[in-house]
Amino acid sequence: MKSITINGSKRESVGKVSTKALRNAGQVPCVVYGGETPIHFSAEELAFRHLVYTPDVHTVVIALEDGTKVNAILQDIQFHPVTDRILHMDFYQIYDDKEVMMEIPVRVVGNSKGVRNGGVLRIVTRKLRVKALPANLPDFIEADISDMKIGAKMYVTAVATDAYKILHSENTVICQVRTSRTAIVDEVEEEEEEEVEGEEGETATAEGETAEAPAEE
Repeated sequence: MKSITINGSKRESVGKVSTKALRNAGQVPCVVYGGETPIHFSAEELAFRHLVYTPDVHTVVIALEDGTKVNAILQDIQFHPVTDRILHMDFYQIYDDKEVMMEIPVRVVGNSKGVRNGGVLRIVTRKLRVKALPANLPDFIEADISDMKIGAKMYVTAVATDAYKILHSENTVICQVRTSRTAIVDEVEEEEEEEVEGEEGETATAEGETAEAPAEE
C-alpha cells in the first residue's frame, strides 16, 4: 500500500484554548494512539488533502520536527458541521509484525455479459474491512465482473485471498447485475453462440466428406 508523509509538530498543550488557536492558524490537532503513550501533534490542514479528499487509502508516516517518525493509519476524522473543515484527526500506530484492520476500496473491472445484454450493475459494497500485516494491505480489492449474467451476485468469497482476511460474512454481496426493461435474456445469446458453433462444425464436416469422396471414373 502507498504511504503519505505528514510533517507535523508535537503539541505541548492540549487544552481547548490552544486547540482553538491551532485551528485559527490553519493547523489540525491530531493524536496517534497505539504506542506506549498517545502522541499529540498538529499539522497544516493542506497536508492532509491527499489523505482525506481521495477515494484511495494510504498508510501514513508522521514525521515530527524533533526527528520522530511514526507509521500509522487514519482511524477517525471530525469535520465542522457547517464549513466541512477538518477539526480533529485520530491515527493508530502500526507495526510491521502486527496485523491491522482497515477499510479497503473495491474496484470493479471487466465487461459483464449481463450488462452487455441490458442489465444494470449495482454496486452494493464499495469498501471491505480487512485484517492483515501492513505489508499485505492492498491499495484496492479487484472485483472482476466479466462472467456475471443478469441476476447474478458476487459475494466476498469471490475476492478472498491468503494475503489478508476479509472481516465480513460470506454472504456479503459486493455487486449484482439486475434486470431492466431493455434487458435481453442471457440464454438467448448463449443459444445463438451454440448455433453458430454447430453450423461451423457441420460446415467443417461437410467439407471433410467432400474431400474424402472418391473421384468418379
